[in-house]
Amino acid sequence: MGSKNGKPVLREEDIAALSKSSGLDEAQVKESFNAFIAEHPTGKMKPKDFREMMSKALPKKDASKMEKHVFRIYDANNDGYIDFSEFMMIFFIMSEGAPEEVLTKIFRVFDVNSDGSITQKEMTKLIKDMYGLLQSEDPNLAAKDLIAKSAFAEMDKDQDGKVTTDEFIAACMGQEDLSKMLALKVIDIFVEDDA
Repeated sequence: MGSKNGKPVLREEDIAALSKSSGLDEAQVKESFNAFIAEHPTGKMKPKDFREMMSKALPKKDASKMEKHVFRIYDANNDGYIDFSEFMMIFFIMSEGAPEEVLTKIFRVFDVNSDGSITQKEMTKLIKDMYGLLQSEDPNLAAKDLIAKSAFAEMDKDQDGKVTTDEFIAACMGQEDLSKMLALKVIDIFVEDDA
């Protein structure tokens, strides 16, 4: 993305690249960009704007707890903002991506400090923040700490105290119940119910 007189502009090469990666045609990419810029004139979505978007997708109490975790998925360069390219990339991956691509992005939700691995402490924090979402589906759900410990044990195959992206994907793609349930709950945030 470029900039003209301080305003964000979509260059032809950006349009072509986003069209290829998003599955949208060039006119749809331009339309999406114009809508994004209408909402975010600087070309960057601030955390506050993201919070508003999240509150439309999730019940209020769950949205406030989950927003910072989901924000990390979008903010690929960790600059504290979501630009149009980052937004479109996640939109595409979450709707059309291969399971491995989707899970790689979801890994960022669990990796609280963005160091490339998930610790027991990060898992416990996320489960605590997700518990309302999980419990709405299963009122008899086990205690938070038990879920966190069990999910972590499921994922940490080499038992080195941290879960890598590969271990996370393997646990979610395998028949590991808790890992799969947690990943699906995060995916639910992005997928609108057709019901």
